[in-house]
Amino acid sequence: QVQVEESGGGLVQAGGSLRLTCTVSGLNFEDYCVIWFRRRPGKEREGVACISSSGITDYYALELDGRFHVSKDNALNTGVLDMHNLKPEDTATYYCAAFDGVCGTVKTLGWRTPEETYWGQGTQVTVSS
Repeated sequence: QVQVEESGGGLVQAGGSLRLTCTVSGLNFEDYCVIWFRRRPGKEREGVACISSSGITDYYALELDGRFHVSKDNALNTGVLDMHNLKPEDTATYYCAAFDGVCGTVKTLGWRTPEETYWGQGTQVTVSS
């Protein structure tokens, strides 16, 4: 059984940093990309970042202005999203997911992941002004 679990959310002041971790089990992690989404209050879910299965190539939503960094540790079966210079508009529930595919293709298709995508339950990030 595949399990995906996010951790590391919380309350942070504007300008601060947070690290979100995605722990995955039940699949051959090195064959899967890790992708992060968020759902801000009153908005649709949006893609944030994606890291290739090898952990070498990363993709980001353009509006992040380089503030976020995604990584993957195949030895630990974890994906990480480091978020810096956080803004109140970054307040959202953040989700990670694992899929067998290509991040670049997913981003080109509007952050649409394959049907067989394994999702976490989400972790809340709140940025105070």
